[in-house]
Amino acid sequence: MDDHRAQGVERTVEAGLYREAMSRLVAAVHVITTRGPDGRAGFTATAVASVSDSPPTLLVCLNRRIRSAAAFRQSGRFAVNMLGADQQMVAESFGGRGGLAGEQRFAVGHWHEGALDVPCLAAAVAVFQCRMVDVRTIATHDVLVGRVEAVTLGPDKAKLAYLGRGFLSV
Repeated sequence: MDDHRAQGVERTVEAGLYREAMSRLVAAVHVITTRGPDGRAGFTATAVASVSDSPPTLLVCLNRRIRSAAAFRQSGRFAVNMLGADQQMVAESFGGRGGLAGEQRFAVGHWHEGALDVPCLAAAVAVFQCRMVDVRTIATHDVLVGRVEAVTLGPDKAKLAYLGRGFLSV
């Protein structure tokens, strides 16, 4: 057993080192969207994972400091739009690049309302429409757990990934 743990001393990894190590993880790129009381909202995310296929459930990690965080909690429903390599501009605008905010971000890409009245990206590789079943606050983020109530499969094309603080096609 580690001597530090035995003595009750917690080791802390420096945030910059952690971010650098995580930048080496290849991750799929998604835009997470909702319709809150003040309209449509969304953000770019790589922290998306399947939880179960029975019932279909996934999770998304949301930084609580972004402007749209409250909209997700209030709405109780969201869409996970899996991006193709040709949709990098969508990822960039929802990630805060280009100076667009709020509703302006939806000017990039073609959007329609899905079965749960959440914005869905046309020609996304796949769209998962979810009803929130749990929210857990962990450190700086909320982990949104959603039961998938509708899935749309788009074209099976090259996917957009993120690695080394940049986008790539896989």
